Amino acid sequence: MTTQRLLPARAEDIPALLDLILTHGPNPWNWLPPDDVARHVAQIATGEVGAVVAWDGMTLQGVVTFCRTRHFARYQPAGRAAQPQGYVCEAVVHRDAVGQGLGARLLKAALDALKAQGLQEVYIDRHEENAASAGMMRKAGFAVIDTFAEPARRPHGSGRTTVCRVVFGDEAAPMADRRPASAP
Repeated sequence: MTTQRLLPARAEDIPALLDLILTHGPNPWNWLPPDDVARHVAQIATGEVGAVVAWDGMTLQGVVTFCRTRHFARYQPAGRAAQPQGYVCEAVVHRDAVGQGLGARLLKAALDALKAQGLQEVYIDRHEENAASAGMMRKAGFAVIDTFAEPARRPHGSGRTTVCRVVFGDEAAPMADRRPASAP
């Protein structure tokens, strides 16, 4: 039984979040430029970025960050291309908590927060070959919608990015309604 408490991140959590992401997130499959990650996490303080954190006592065990975007408009169903989408940016679990379902729980909490904002679609991406992330995303309800070459961001393995999506309700678009993909 897990004892982690899932909570919205606060501005005072930023240093711990940054440390967790940069200590436990790097692997050959993750794109985590430290300066970009620091700028992204700092936006929690302004509300531009949201995050759900998992604490076990005083130890930060995981985080999922998310925001509103229009970056994935090409995947939106006809008639909603101009609507904002949710984007799950970072999903990192402390090495000691991996394999316990925490990542999927955090993703589901982030999805709940984005759904509460009135968004209908939420996107996430990963390295095509990142099996751990693929499983976590699948458990949280994400489905693969595209895979494309992105060697600058994915210098290892296949060099490809996989985009996944969750659609709230029955609004999933058939494949014919999707626009051609291009690298984000």
